[in-house]
Amino acid sequence: MSLKLSPSDYEVYVPIAEWIEKHIKEWLFMQRPLFKKLSAPIDSVLNGLDTLFNFIPFPIVILIFMAFAFKTNGLKFALLSALSLIFIDLVDLWQETMTTLAMIFTAVIFCMIIGIPLGIVASRSNLFETILRPILDIMQTIPSFVYLIPVVMLFGVGLTPGVVATIVFALPPIVRLTNLGIRQVGKGFKEAGASLGLSRFLILTKIEIPLAMKTIMAGVNQTLMLALSMVVIAALIGAGGLGLTVYVALGRLDIGGAVVGGTGIVILAIILDRITQKIIPQDNIKSR
Repeated sequence: MSLKLSPSDYEVYVPIAEWIEKHIKEWLFMQRPLFKKLSAPIDSVLNGLDTLFNFIPFPIVILIFMAFAFKTNGLKFALLSALSLIFIDLVDLWQETMTTLAMIFTAVIFCMIIGIPLGIVASRSNLFETILRPILDIMQTIPSFVYLIPVVMLFGVGLTPGVVATIVFALPPIVRLTNLGIRQVGKGFKEAGASLGLSRFLILTKIEIPLAMKTIMAGVNQTLMLALSMVVIAALIGAGGLGLTVYVALGRLDIGGAVVGGTGIVILAIILDRITQKIIPQDNIKSR
């Protein structure tokens, strides 16, 4: 007589989900007042930029974009940028575009404030880089939707939580490329600065950062593109802008509205990408 075991007799189940639901979820909700206070600077910058961008008249915004586009990419791209922005206004998405722009700029500003110092420290310490690398790997490989779960628990819903999620999602490239750029500066430049009596801080600010600026700006460019993609997803937790336009249109099966909103996002992405790619002139390093 043989005994047959069913799968339920030998399967091992670890109740991680239940443990998180029981303990971690309650703890996260208890920390919400603290994180609300920590997000106050982000909220202030976001509201200020949103108010400013929506206050500036439409023609002036177009002229500002044309000036940057002309300086970085020439006359053709400046005219293309102007026509693209006029199209956004004609389809009645100008206010949503300015809100999206405010969210992106806020996220990139705070990513630079946090990421560049982290990259500098990582370039100075191999131990710190070793510790930081797996954290950045996790931040870059976790699906973007997963970021929304702890953000909603800690910050609630709205524009500011959406920007917080965007900052966390878009931070790794600027940290990695700042670290890489400074590490690639030759020892000869640093030794020449030290022989002239420059302190480590002056060597960093006068030699290393200028020589690494192209790489750092590449990190800013990648951070900006990731921020734009995450801002769209953040519409799921109440963030406004073009992402909300697309999300609402899809929910109503309004294909036309979704296509128009998506086109606005593509236009904004192309303009910002081309400008930030060439905002540092190619001869900038040679001129130093």
